Amino acid sequence: MKTEENITFCPLFTPQAGQEAFRSITRSYYRGAAGALLVYDITRRETFNHLTQWLEDARQHSNSNMVIMLIGNKSDLESRREVKREEGEAFAREHGLVFMETSAKTAANVEEAFINTAREIYEKIQEGVFDVHNEANGIKIGPQHSPSGAGLAGNQGAAGGQGGGCC
Repeated sequence: MKTEENITFCPLFTPQAGQEAFRSITRSYYRGAAGALLVYDITRRETFNHLTQWLEDARQHSNSNMVIMLIGNKSDLESRREVKREEGEAFAREHGLVFMETSAKTAANVEEAFINTAREIYEKIQEGVFDVHNEANGIKIGPQHSPSGAGLAGNQGAAGGQGGGCC
């Protein structure tokens, strides 16, 4: 998909036990990110239990307007589920996050998670919450930018022999 703005996403993954050193590395990714995916494993309750700490960390080290999508991953393993969908939805509601469940194995909702996050960011751009001229917001205007505001509409400008980049 081609967009007019290059949006920086910060994928956040809750580490397994013993990987707390990972936390200090992720902090550098928060700065300058317009969006983040906070992911937990629906088959491992402990990953869900650590969400509050990871969310606190993300909010402390990021732009206060950053869009955060809460992802319950491994929806393909329903028989091993330890975290109910309703629990994820309630956590997201309580903390003002966007929520969905995905399966990285089957690719179910994976693309949609990124598209929905990008859409939320784009809406904030349209509302003036993010200033596209300030790269500190995690948004960088790409070379294909046009003042039409077409945004996430797709591959405009590439058809009809009008030069333009790929992707």
